[in-house]
Amino acid sequence: MNLITISGPPSSGKTSIILKIIDAIQKRSLKVGVVKFDCLYTDDDVLYEKVGVPVKKGLSGSLCPDHYFVSNIEEVVKWGKKQNLDLLITESAGLCNRCSPYIKDIKSICVIDNLSGINTPKKIGPMLKSADIVVITKGDIVSQAEREVFASKVHSVNPKAITIHVNGLTGQGAFELSTLIYDEKNHVETVKGRELRFPMPSALCSYCLGETRIGEDYQMGNIRKMKLGDEND
Repeated sequence: MNLITISGPPSSGKTSIILKIIDAIQKRSLKVGVVKFDCLYTDDDVLYEKVGVPVKKGLSGSLCPDHYFVSNIEEVVKWGKKQNLDLLITESAGLCNRCSPYIKDIKSICVIDNLSGINTPKKIGPMLKSADIVVITKGDIVSQAEREVFASKVHSVNPKAITIHVNGLTGQGAFELSTLIYDEKNHVETVKGRELRFPMPSALCSYCLGETRIGEDYQMGNIRKMKLGDEND
């Protein structure tokens, strides 16, 4: 079974891209499954069910979605093996742009859209910088010059990644992307013992544990303060 991780900022077009990938992969008589990770709510699993693929969803609730992802990925792989999948796609929430759900030697894809702003690639951390493939969406809404400038910004942040433009509505570019994803030699039996490409965001403070009151008297644990000048000012 092949395993890939797809992440990206909210509303960048991840689900639309995955649906187009599924269509291209199924035409090769391969069995695909999807596990969707999100925070509070998602009905994307309904969309995947409509195209006839096994799907599971996990909602992290009050937890960081990527911590939740890493805590459950081993069980997710076991589920995919039981389903006899050829390709298991995991979709991460990737909400804070600091997220880093990628695993070493597991193909990783970051989806980012042309409408997010010219400096957005610089604002995204390991989710973009450590991806193997960067998919740029919504290119049909901007000019050719804007597409090229945005792609250049992405390349400056992650020069090693393959950059590809895919239209989530028409599917243009999806077949080419699917050929980069599935590799007959890159099968995964388990992810137990594998390592993340980059450490997760670290925080264990009073607010993580449910504190709601504001002020230094209520702040404990891993706290970082801004430098605003002389404390005596």
